[in-house]
Amino acid sequence: MTLIKSISGIRGTIGGKVGDNLTPVDAVKFASAYGTFLKNSINSNDNRKLKVVIGRDARISGPMIHNLVVNTLVGLGINVIDLGLSTTPTVEIAVPMEKADGGIILTASHNPKQWNALKLLNAKGEFLSGKEGELILEIAESEAFDFSDVDSLGEITVNDAYMDIHIDEVLELPLVDAEAVAKRKFKVVVDGVNSSGGIIIPKLLEQMGVECVKLYCEPNGHFPHNPEPLKEHLGDICKLVVEEKADFGIVVDPDVDRLAFISNDGEMFGEEYTLVACADYVLSKTPGNTVSNMSSSRALRDITNKHNGSYQASAVGEVNVVELMKKTNAIIGGEGNGGIIYPESHYGRDSLVGVALFLTHLANLDMTVAELRASYPQYYMSKNKIELTPQIDVDAILVAMTEKYKNEEINTIDGVKIDFAENWVHLRKSNTEPIIRIYTEAGTQTEADKLALRIIDEIKAVAGL
Repeated sequence: MTLIKSISGIRGTIGGKVGDNLTPVDAVKFASAYGTFLKNSINSNDNRKLKVVIGRDARISGPMIHNLVVNTLVGLGINVIDLGLSTTPTVEIAVPMEKADGGIILTASHNPKQWNALKLLNAKGEFLSGKEGELILEIAESEAFDFSDVDSLGEITVNDAYMDIHIDEVLELPLVDAEAVAKRKFKVVVDGVNSSGGIIIPKLLEQMGVECVKLYCEPNGHFPHNPEPLKEHLGDICKLVVEEKADFGIVVDPDVDRLAFISNDGEMFGEEYTLVACADYVLSKTPGNTVSNMSSSRALRDITNKHNGSYQASAVGEVNVVELMKKTNAIIGGEGNGGIIYPESHYGRDSLVGVALFLTHLANLDMTVAELRASYPQYYMSKNKIELTPQIDVDAILVAMTEKYKNEEINTIDGVKIDFAENWVHLRKSNTEPIIRIYTEAGTQTEADKLALRIIDEIKAVAGL
């Protein structure tokens, strides 16, 4: 069992011992640290009460963790806007709408049901910076909390309308054309992995005139399969798309910030290509720049170049993608795990935005989803890792690999990314284990796997293994 404390929040498995797992005590401790951080951030002459938006996914532990976190903030004298069952992007848009000082999303994203987490947002509804996250960890460690007296407790306001508000916001985006989509009479299968996506995605589809076939859309927190939307977990929806003669399938993770499509032939559209397809549509209407992280497909770069835009790659992590998007005025970006970030809406991964843009794109084309996928540059990825002994200097290995390939295009902002003419490799070390993760991409799966094996052998040679 595990408790992971990081700059982006706290994540762990439910039950067990305090400090080793995500127990009620740990939930209260880190909610206290976040609330204290917010209180320390305001002007000492400002006597107003702080306001924090809170929402959760449908995990079994959700109500327990939710009640603990909400009432901890109340104990700190902070008012809470309680969205109840919600999604990560819904909470993100609610924070600025409510003029709140921050937000907390209670979700462990794509992790299995025994996990839960506190994801922490700033007043813009965006994830905290690394520096802010470190400060919260320091406050939690010191337990320097100062709770309010009985006359200064916070208040709870319940607002369960935000999923509908979120849908309305998406439908109002200039590049979303619900009328054009409705005319096509699409039929779509939705796998909501028995979480909040099972409510909000079908609602969005219905308002766009799409016939929705629901699969695992009961928000009871009993995930019917591993909730990470990867091919090996999605046999049921792949089969159902074909059986229903649907136009395509939609899969989201429990907190609805990752989006994958199933083509009409029952094959994976590919998580990497969710962003590619949406960017293709957006760039065709509003030319501009794009950003994804260094471990994402080269296909986004190709599509951006096709539309005469500029593509840049950030370090891995949503905060890093958003930071580079702002610097380069990117009009769309995200991560290859199916995360769409569309600033016209907000700076956060949002499956609703991705679904609406994809449907509008498809409504404007005279082709099936399988044909659309085949029209894009064909790349294949291989994801591996090599475990080293604790005595081995991982940084020295990365330096040696950088020197070995110094005549190639090298990027070292996040590990080592080596761009060859026809393929690339990205080496990233783990912050917690003596592991190097190895991502490769090439024009065929065989080539991607072959490149990975070659790099692994070279790392072993450098390490003396």
